[in-house]
Amino acid sequence: MTPEALDLGILRPRLPSPLQAVVDERFARHGIRLFLKRDDLIHPDLVGNKWRKLAPNLRAAAGRAVLTFGGAYSNHLRATAAAGRLLGLPTIGVIRGQELAERPLNPSLARCAADGMRLHFIDRSTYRHKTEPATLATILSEAGAEDAYVVPEGGSNSLAVRGCRTLGEELHGQADVVALACGTGGTLAGLAAGLGPGQRTLGIPVLKGGFLDAEIRTLQHRAFGGPRGDWSLDDRFHCGGYSRTTPELDAFAADFEQRHGLPVERLYVAKMLYGLLTLTEEGAFPPGTTVAAVITGAPFTP
Repeated sequence: MTPEALDLGILRPRLPSPLQAVVDERFARHGIRLFLKRDDLIHPDLVGNKWRKLAPNLRAAAGRAVLTFGGAYSNHLRATAAAGRLLGLPTIGVIRGQELAERPLNPSLARCAADGMRLHFIDRSTYRHKTEPATLATILSEAGAEDAYVVPEGGSNSLAVRGCRTLGEELHGQADVVALACGTGGTLAGLAAGLGPGQRTLGIPVLKGGFLDAEIRTLQHRAFGGPRGDWSLDDRFHCGGYSRTTPELDAFAADFEQRHGLPVERLYVAKMLYGLLTLTEEGAFPPGTTVAAVITGAPFTP
């Protein structure tokens, strides 16, 4: 099967995703217009940036089994498993944490398994070295997937980055600042490349460590041959790291849901929206600025 033979149109994605104006006095009193870029409405199973990153990789897989990586609650793993079910493609998920193999599957991994994904658990030390050629070859051999098409953790590779460039293109002339939560950096790398002159991208990392700047630069170099777009990161809103939240963040998200009728995913979207409000109150955006917040995911319902 050629890449062109895999027709992802049968999944009926909603593209371009809607851009929704939000009236929120906490932003308005500072002269800020807020819009939500509803990538969570692209597809019910391949939610948000997962569609944009997975679609080009699924075409490249051209019917081969897809092997990818993630933690016990990975949104990327769930999206990949769902895509496999919908398209009839075999999927293998390599899970961080050998000890998880001895426990009942959590709801997230149970959904992956129900969608037909074969789960392969590895120890955390091996997982840290998964991109090294020798380690990857061992993982593929042990998983019985030597011929599989490999997608990296979070789905962020050159194909995914170029796929996310369309997000920026959809926002041409629509906002001065486009903000999004960042995990592996692939969505930001593509988004920034797709925006027009005078627009900038603001990333809110959800992991601590300060490594994402270099990762994004590397992704843009591999995808486009060099840096693209005007972008920056604010590392203050990770709440202690991935999968971490705080009572203050939970209260903010619940309040945002009540104000605007939007279910707020806690590990990514809530941190981005909270960061935007904090920056607005700090005066980081001049009055008259239009900000578009990318809703990259939705709360997981088992």
